[in-house]
Amino acid sequence: MGGKPGPGGPTVSFTRMADGTREDYELLERLEEEFTAGTADRVLAHLRELSGSLGGYQVDRLEHSLQTATRAHRDGAEEELVVAALLHDIDDLLAPHSHGELAALLLRPYVTERTHWIVRHHGVFQYYYYAHHVGGDRNARDRYRDHPWYQDAVDFCHRWDQCAFDPDYDSLPLEFFEPMVRRVFAREPYSLAPRNRGGTAGDDVH
Repeated sequence: MGGKPGPGGPTVSFTRMADGTREDYELLERLEEEFTAGTADRVLAHLRELSGSLGGYQVDRLEHSLQTATRAHRDGAEEELVVAALLHDIDDLLAPHSHGELAALLLRPYVTERTHWIVRHHGVFQYYYYAHHVGGDRNARDRYRDHPWYQDAVDFCHRWDQCAFDPDYDSLPLEFFEPMVRRVFAREPYSLAPRNRGGTAGDDVH
């Protein structure tokens, strides 16, 4: 029977998923909903960990994130794109070589395919500004030239991301963006329909 007590509250009865009961999985559904309600808090806490991480730039990674989001907001971007600008480098500390893909996965259940695609590919679009100085291909983004969101990614990087390393820029504080983050992560996750957790809805166009 599901719901037997454990050191941290009720737990399921099984040790193998194949042995689970309806009560077990109803318990897990309820606990998952409670846990998911705190997603925005965990995202904001992780974002704050970027403070003090410089990597040679004149601003730390948190300031870069705030500055990118501020530029997007002042440019009239829609709210989910402002949040994407805020979070586009959130995984830089854990995955410096694939941070865009991880940030995109974080956002994916809550944003449009367009926003997900921009965040996922922003790294290769940033190459345009520096790759030729370090032996790389600055035009690597051109592999996506025929993609419907190519220009959106170009604009994201040119207008908001590549120019967001200015120590004299008057960035808005994180507190300004917190309500936006909470609204986006409070959306119904379109790729996670009830009892269809492994669904593929929301797959992006490559």
